[in-house]
Amino acid sequence: MHPNPALREQVRSQVEDRPGVYRFFGPGDELLYVGKSVRVRTRLLSYFRAPRGDKAWELAHEASSVAWDYIPNEFAALVREMKLIQRWQPRFNVQHKRRRIYAFVKVTRERAPRLLPVTRVAEDGATYYGPFPRVGALVRTVRELSHVLGLRDCPGSTPIFFGDQLEIFQGHRAPRCMRADLRTCLAPCCGRPSSQDYLHAVDVARRFLEGRAHGPLREVEERMGDAAGRMDFEYAALLRDRLERLRAFRDDLVAFRGRVEDLTFMYRVPGFGGDDRLYLLRRGRIRAVLPYPKGRRARERAARAVEDVYGERDPGPGGLEPEEAAEILLVARWFRLHPKERRRTMSPERWLEERRPA
Repeated sequence: MHPNPALREQVRSQVEDRPGVYRFFGPGDELLYVGKSVRVRTRLLSYFRAPRGDKAWELAHEASSVAWDYIPNEFAALVREMKLIQRWQPRFNVQHKRRRIYAFVKVTRERAPRLLPVTRVAEDGATYYGPFPRVGALVRTVRELSHVLGLRDCPGSTPIFFGDQLEIFQGHRAPRCMRADLRTCLAPCCGRPSSQDYLHAVDVARRFLEGRAHGPLREVEERMGDAAGRMDFEYAALLRDRLERLRAFRDDLVAFRGRVEDLTFMYRVPGFGGDDRLYLLRRGRIRAVLPYPKGRRARERAARAVEDVYGERDPGPGGLEPEEAAEILLVARWFRLHPKERRRTMSPERWLEERRPA
């Protein structure tokens, strides 16, 4: 017997075979699963034909209701699916929720922020830089960047006491780790730096991650020169290796920004039933979606939207919010897996030149 025959009949009689996003709900309106398909009806009916014990069978058996939204094309459905999964974290979903191919540098949102290598983004108020393809190498590079700038890498629960804060306790606080003794950490655990000094180091880290500061590289170069000058060649060699890794990390940052900048164009996508759409992408993010203009007035409205999106001041490279990072990865992957779709893209300058009403 098919699981949930009433739900199967609802799908069979009401859902159309067109692109869209669908959602299975369980008891209490719990969102169990989000999916997308270019043929929603066919995809949904496949759940009720799955063999017993299969994940699809379990989902159809547990679901109490299903909802669907028709989306003009597969590209838009993919983006919508990702955003719903990230927002609601459905129990049956895996993709977009747990699997991460890339790594990010996370600057925590704390009194004394830390740099952390992570493999997923979260809605936690932190700022994320990346993504970076070499997950293992990132761990060591982030540690070395923290050491160069004196940023802490202790647990987030470590008490923080800045040198300029007013407190009842008077007297010397003992450092909580060896890094403080070795002077590779500014040691906000024992009140050494002022809050301004520590946050300045965090700002240098942010600017380095944005490609706007080379202070960490110069710092290592100076230390390497000092070590060579006192003939401590072993330590100089260690610093040389650290410098090479930081430079490679900087090059990865520059390369990523180049790939993101390459995802700045207008993208026309044919839609179901002639519902063609025009996506305005800037740095890998969808900034606006328009019905593809087919008349003079529609072209005028589209031209104004194009000028608004691409004419606004470019804030330059910076940290990514979680949803921004996920969208960039998704858009980059789409064009990597569908290289022929590049033929449907056009620069905003060329589009305005060719299609602006005379």
